[in-house]
Amino acid sequence: MLHCRPMSVRENGSPRPAAAAPYGSATPPERRVWCNRTLNLRAIKAVGYDMDYTLVHYRTDEWERAAFERALAPIAARGWPVGDLRFDPASVIQGLAFDLELGNLVKATRFGYVIRAHHGTRPLEFEEQRTAYASTFVDLSEPRWQFMNTLFSLSEANLFAQLVDRLDAGKLPGILGYRELYQVIRSALDEAHNLGELKSAITADPDRFVDLDPEVPLTLLDQKKAGKLLLLVTNSDWGYTRSMMGYAFDRFLPKNTPWRGLFDLVIVEARKPSFFSGQQAVYRLVDEEQGLLHPYHGALEAGRVYAGGDALLVESSLGLSGAQILYVGDHLFGDVHVSKAMLRWRTGLVLREIEPEVRALEAMRAADARLAEMMARKVQLDARLARLRLERQRREMSYGSRTGPAAGRRVEQIEAEAKTVGDENQALDALIAPLAKASGEIGNETWGPLMRAGNDKSLFARQVERYADIYTSRVSNLLAETPFAYLRAARGSLPHDPA
Repeated sequence: MLHCRPMSVRENGSPRPAAAAPYGSATPPERRVWCNRTLNLRAIKAVGYDMDYTLVHYRTDEWERAAFERALAPIAARGWPVGDLRFDPASVIQGLAFDLELGNLVKATRFGYVIRAHHGTRPLEFEEQRTAYASTFVDLSEPRWQFMNTLFSLSEANLFAQLVDRLDAGKLPGILGYRELYQVIRSALDEAHNLGELKSAITADPDRFVDLDPEVPLTLLDQKKAGKLLLLVTNSDWGYTRSMMGYAFDRFLPKNTPWRGLFDLVIVEARKPSFFSGQQAVYRLVDEEQGLLHPYHGALEAGRVYAGGDALLVESSLGLSGAQILYVGDHLFGDVHVSKAMLRWRTGLVLREIEPEVRALEAMRAADARLAEMMARKVQLDARLARLRLERQRREMSYGSRTGPAAGRRVEQIEAEAKTVGDENQALDALIAPLAKASGEIGNETWGPLMRAGNDKSLFARQVERYADIYTSRVSNLLAETPFAYLRAARGSLPHDPA
């Protein structure tokens, strides 16, 4: 049986990569599939896929830079000085939250504690951050917070951070606060996407924007031949979908097997996440050659392309529901959260950006082991120092029994040992600091790893853990697992478990 494991957390807080896959070194650590809940692929009757950043992966810097630059035009039309703004992909990561009340970008733990924050482009000093968030938790159900669920958010966060600086400087006329600023940015980016100019640029020069993966078509072909129904459900329109899928798939498929032959059902303009709510009854049949839309009523027919509709109609048309369907996408909310919460579909999340993080973790194995040893020693020293301080307190205040390591010794002897232990602790801190700093910068020098927040899981990791049955860096990682795999989640860890 195949076995896949989730990212657990070591005692020092760094993610522990999954145990070696059955394929040994043939499957690099960063290309494995991690499980939050056991998934028997043999029981899956239909597999649905998103397209953008899922089946078709983009060069993020190119795509998001293009979106950023096209959003500047409607913003500049307001008379705002934005001509010198620049997209910096390294300045933000997926999984941050916009604080629309204070104009900050924040990274939080799974419990909502803020551990890092920037006001605009400026990192908050420790005291500033503590003052701002000492009694505040990031609760994604509150309108104050907007979560960066996907790579499409990188351009949005770049614009927000830089424009907060200009708003604070009084250079943005007509804006009353950070919430209104966010709405302007959101509207500008929606316009950049909806006008079609961005997608026209991509279809005109796909070599610039698309990162081809020849193993993705073979992965889906395996699933198709194994008897799975394959679905494509995307928010993109038919013209763009046909162009991108043809570019990314057809060259890697057998002769006379175009990408359309893989899918039993294609739904474009799905309007996710509303697609999963069961409230979009209106849908149309797509003329695949001319791209025209025709009214249509009744069950969805195999082999056709539709625009709109909803997931309940898909279920009834296929005669399938719930755990019989696996849906794979890149958007934590629009693909994974909603399909799990509304329909109880099985879910897979694509996190391409986790690949370099896992490679970095593998490269730091030796340093991480040293850090773990030193942290274990520090725990011992802290405990001994605390006990010595308590014994000194009892001696000085003449109460309690005289037991433990300080029994029978004078206060001066206790103080001398406490100093020795304290000195060793400080020396150990000096050795731990650079290793801990390097560990905290894996993935991104400013914000750290995607799935970790200090010694804890990040808020993003908590969402992944809660809603994604499996997660992986790319769809083609399922190729090694095969359509017949039984993917088992590891036993969950608790603080009181034996080390």
